[in-house]
Amino acid sequence: MGMRLHGRQLLSIGGIVLVLAAQPGWTQLQSEGMRNEPIRPIPLSHGQDPAKVELGARLFHDPRLSSDNSISCANCHPLQQAGVDGLSRSPGVGGALGTINTPTVFNAGFNLTQFWDGRAHSLEEQVAGPIHNPLEMASTWEQVLPRLQQDAYYQKKFASIYGEPASARAIEDAIAAFERSLTTPDSAFDRWLRGDDQALSEKAQRGYMLFKSYGCIACHQGVNVGGNMYQVMGAMGDYFADRGGKVTPDDLGRYNVTGIEADRHMFKVPSLRLAVLTAPYFHDAEAQTLEEAVQLMARYQLGRSIPDAEVDDILVFLRSLVGEHPALNAP
Repeated sequence: MGMRLHGRQLLSIGGIVLVLAAQPGWTQLQSEGMRNEPIRPIPLSHGQDPAKVELGARLFHDPRLSSDNSISCANCHPLQQAGVDGLSRSPGVGGALGTINTPTVFNAGFNLTQFWDGRAHSLEEQVAGPIHNPLEMASTWEQVLPRLQQDAYYQKKFASIYGEPASARAIEDAIAAFERSLTTPDSAFDRWLRGDDQALSEKAQRGYMLFKSYGCIACHQGVNVGGNMYQVMGAMGDYFADRGGKVTPDDLGRYNVTGIEADRHMFKVPSLRLAVLTAPYFHDAEAQTLEEAVQLMARYQLGRSIPDAEVDDILVFLRSLVGEHPALNAP
């Protein structure tokens, strides 16, 4: 079923409402009255091909991508829950548990790489990871492709869009297009950045000033308020020693990808765009609340403590970063 919201074309698939296109285009940021800040607004359009988005959405919600037809991408990334399942570890095929906290899929297209350790350089490259991971969907292309190639809907869509039957390359391309469409523009903070003086409350503005003055902005800036750099977990203190327990392979972060000692415990900085909706926090899900996450970050990344009243102001600012997407408000 088609509809429109603020000039954007919407499509409903299985009760999930998707944004297909918008104006202005992907690269067009409204410049008139733009505030000069280290955070930039999310473009009002994702600019993706609507046909690919529709196909990618169907694939994203299709459990036939898993070995036993039980798990889809949406199991770990339910869109109505801000693209996360809210669990410390996500269950996969047969109840197997993942080893790292699932990040949100919203706004993932703005990240410099994918996964906590940045091992996938693009959303296309990322797609195969969960499909082939034995703790997640536990399948192979040899299992998946025949299932999809026998489906009449997929036969028609892959032929019309890609000129070929369902293939690994086309599946990756379609799911990546869908994921790039999962943006959350037009937040109160973005409207303020674009010059709307009434969009942001005094408390939120105070929280943003504190966010900058404490130094959080050093890692959390740009369009995604994060996601554009790597940082060591525990720059100003031994987070892992204080956490207690065994250091796991996932705790090594970028070191697992590069083998470089300086990359030990280094992770892609997460986006804060939907942070108020995506508990628990950090790669190890150690922080259960956003208040706790802010205090731990202040301690281990900044070497400071933040009074509770100022944490509250910062949280109000973080709430102002949540933008619009129909799935976020779906019943």
